[in-house]
Amino acid sequence: MKISVEMPAVETCSVNDCAYNVDTHCHARAITVGDGIHPGCDTFLQSSRHTRSGPSAAGVGACKVEACRYNDDYECGADAIQVGHRDASINCLTFEAR
Repeated sequence: MKISVEMPAVETCSVNDCAYNVDTHCHARAITVGDGIHPGCDTFLQSSRHTRSGPSAAGVGACKVEACRYNDDYECGADAIQVGHRDASINCLTFEAR
């Protein structure tokens, strides 16, 4: 079974040591953002080996950060997001507090 839904794209990802990152593009099918409080990329998988398959751009499948202005019932309402380093964490850089 194949499920097709529209989701915001992960426009860029600057986390080079993620297995899903190929040339600053996320190749996971979809990512999950947050732990309820922090906008971390829950899909981040540290690896020197990178994926060879998957779509050319991932979507945001779920957002668990209730305090983000783009969060609507655990789904991201932004047009697209960027993922990268914020301090020592891998975060959704598009996060904006309500």
